[in-house]
Amino acid sequence: MSKEYVSKTNGGYRLTGTRVSLDSVVYAWHNGLSPESIVDDFPVLTLEQVHGALAFYLARQDEIDEYLRLGEAEYEVLQKHIEQLRATKPQLYEKLMAHKQRRAEPAIRSGSQPRN
Repeated sequence: MSKEYVSKTNGGYRLTGTRVSLDSVVYAWHNGLSPESIVDDFPVLTLEQVHGALAFYLARQDEIDEYLRLGEAEYEVLQKHIEQLRATKPQLYEKLMAHKQRRAEPAIRSGSQPRN
């Protein structure tokens, strides 16, 4: 009997049955965290799920590393757009940041993560 620890949804990889991305687990592991420490950082996960996710990653390392590289490149492009907006339209940038802060405040008070 085989379990699926990782699912591909909406172009991204998630640990099956959770909102935790494979990216988060892989980056934590690359940064030197043990599977047990990753569970401490993501209490919704079990040690079995983390080991399953890492096995999934290692079995498809080239594919997942490319996926991560593409995500990093997209992030860099977005950061450049944000900096350009900040420089060329500072009032709009400030309004967007204020809105983002207001959305994050209720989530911080309740202990949940804001949706982006």
